[in-house]
Amino acid sequence: MGFIVAVDGPAGSGKGTITKKIAEEMNLTSIDTGAMYRSVTLAMLEANIKVDQIEKITKLLEQINIEFKRFGNEQKIFLNGKDVSLEIRTKKVNENVSQVSAIGIVRTKMAELQREMAKSIDVIMEGRDIGTNVFPNADVKIYLDATPEERAKRRYLQNKENGIEIPFEEILENVKQRDFIDSTREIAPLKKAEDAIYIDSSNMSIEEVVNEIKNIISNKRK
Repeated sequence: MGFIVAVDGPAGSGKGTITKKIAEEMNLTSIDTGAMYRSVTLAMLEANIKVDQIEKITKLLEQINIEFKRFGNEQKIFLNGKDVSLEIRTKKVNENVSQVSAIGIVRTKMAELQREMAKSIDVIMEGRDIGTNVFPNADVKIYLDATPEERAKRRYLQNKENGIEIPFEEILENVKQRDFIDSTREIAPLKKAEDAIYIDSSNMSIEEVVNEIKNIISNKRK
């Protein structure tokens, strides 16, 4: 295994933005596990597969191919050869991703892919259960948090930037619902690893969070 940084936290806590910046500045490969679950959700929606159709989900997972590709400073996600970076952020995917993420065979398959990705490279990986389930022996574990209101505001602004119009109130409700589903599911629920460093980013700038985590990583790499 390479050097592994695990960043866990709830939806909209800034994990994606923060890990991408740190990856660029510290020569780490950024792996957005949430985007992987969103890709599976999109594939299921396109194939009209319901969350209780385990046989069909199993077949889908056998055929699915998820890749991260970098274009200059931008990283995109490809599902079966197609760029789905924007499609996986749509309202329909938002409404279904937590239920898909709670399916045991989906989590098992994604964890396998994530471990495979980190076999020979130094990575910073973000998700819900990276430090507790995927990489319990990660070199650095961070739990990044923020208030539901602040996280909804960030998601709202991110959507607007990408041309996706969803009302703030709807996003806030979705954030709270995802928190409940993610933290109460039976398999690999969202929770802080005992040895993870807790960071509340509610009143911190992106740069402040990036610098704090970079210092933690630098001290571990010495």
